[in-house]
Amino acid sequence: MAFADLLEQVGSTGHFQIMHVTLLSLPILMMASHNLLQNFVAAVPSHHCVAHTNLSGHLLDPEDTLLISIPLDQQGRPERCRRYTHPQWHLLHTNSSKELEWENEENGINMQGCVDGWKYNMTEMTSTIITEWDLVCDMRSLKQMGQTIYMGGVLVGAMIFGGLSDRFGRRVLLLISHLMMAVAGTCAAFATSFSLFCLFRFFCGMALSGLVLNSFSLIVEWIPTRVRTVVGTGTGYCYTTGQLILAVVAYNIRDWRWLTLAVSLPFYVSFLYSWWFLESARWLVLNKKPDQAVKNLKAVARMNGRRDEADKINIEMLQQSMKKEMSCSQISHSVLDLLRKRTMRTITVCLSAVWFSTSFAYYGLSMDLQKFGVNIYLIQVIFGAVDIPAKIIVTVSMSIIGRRISQCAALMLAGITILINMLVPYELQTLRTSLAVIGKGCLAASFNCCYLYSGELYPTVIRQNGMGWVSMMARLGAMVAPLVLLIGEAVAWFPGFIYGGAPILSGIFAYFLPETLATPLPDTIQDKEEMHTIQHTIQLQ
Repeated sequence: MAFADLLEQVGSTGHFQIMHVTLLSLPILMMASHNLLQNFVAAVPSHHCVAHTNLSGHLLDPEDTLLISIPLDQQGRPERCRRYTHPQWHLLHTNSSKELEWENEENGINMQGCVDGWKYNMTEMTSTIITEWDLVCDMRSLKQMGQTIYMGGVLVGAMIFGGLSDRFGRRVLLLISHLMMAVAGTCAAFATSFSLFCLFRFFCGMALSGLVLNSFSLIVEWIPTRVRTVVGTGTGYCYTTGQLILAVVAYNIRDWRWLTLAVSLPFYVSFLYSWWFLESARWLVLNKKPDQAVKNLKAVARMNGRRDEADKINIEMLQQSMKKEMSCSQISHSVLDLLRKRTMRTITVCLSAVWFSTSFAYYGLSMDLQKFGVNIYLIQVIFGAVDIPAKIIVTVSMSIIGRRISQCAALMLAGITILINMLVPYELQTLRTSLAVIGKGCLAASFNCCYLYSGELYPTVIRQNGMGWVSMMARLGAMVAPLVLLIGEAVAWFPGFIYGGAPILSGIFAYFLPETLATPLPDTIQDKEEMHTIQHTIQLQ
């Protein structure tokens, strides 16, 4: 590929690339905080109805007041969503929970909802959106709706930002995404109603898609083929580190408003320094802006200490070396180009399955930490830490045996682990949690692989459209995941079966993707078709 030669000429792994990749990776540290924020700002504390206060002048201690006001559940704890219509004084003389249950059934005591509100146990947190707007009992489904709306924003953002950045450039859309994330996150922290909170979280989701798509493209399009695996893994570790940062920040900030603000303010800083970024020279050349492309390449050469090479670069040289790519770019491209050619159609269908199932199972495991019965701060650290060995293993695997087999193996292992977990008795919480952690690590490895793999499979002229499409499929999977949990209330085994079956099925789809290990980054659809033909011929021989 001609541009690869130009990049080597101006310095492909110099000071510019180091600073460029580092600054683009820093905001990724906070992306996990927004994706997984719901685990903390929407944590559900133990709760029950407010006890009766009209006790006709009787002075009772809190335990007795609760006893005559709130019935007990099968575990002997106060029920969450019901209380006695009137105080039941005779229960003060009943000795056991079984006797209390018998008394309730025998006497047909009337019950009512929590008409005076709820009492929350706030030992773990000072405030959550659950306690702020009483999203419990009949309103408990709104908790999942909040996360679904956020993922809906990520979905819409993937649809919008993918096409816009191919048209207007990566840098401009990245700036807009940083500012949108900062402003929307700040507004969500000061929301006065649940509806406003969901609205601003929707915009946060949109901004996150813009950040992911454009940061990844700017990284990939300024580095050479030989370091793509290492750099891609490094940015993946930024997201892993972000999960650990979230646990620490959430542990120290127990109020949901301050926590939301704390994970949003850093994006004001990244917005300011993002003005320094140079637009992708690949994009500039293929969008008829050779003057700016030459200017950017000269700037890169100077930053990398190659001033002599900078003086050699001119428009004629650039146009001559990228003649084929520029002629192919005269054709306007759209999302439909992802499906027109057989090679691109195969890639798009298979990647859609991979991204959907990876995200579907990942967020199915990660977005309800309270179900594991372990301290949510501890389980967040464990879930984040497992990514470290998982990504090391998949990085080595991608570099030695290739992207395709690594992608297949990560998905298959994740699915098998989740299905095995279905057979473990519920009482063995430690074993169940350990299997879930292993499954989550495999899914994290799959994410790490498919981000790099997808960027290498799609050519430059439609890379953003392609990444936008697969990102949209991932967000669709993340949106569907909570709905499966709701079905699980009626059929207990259903969520585990679906969360485990989806990765195994998509692992089969991944097998039909072409290998990209040690292959140059394609600039045009024609490049990709030619590369696929060569690979197919070699396989036949």
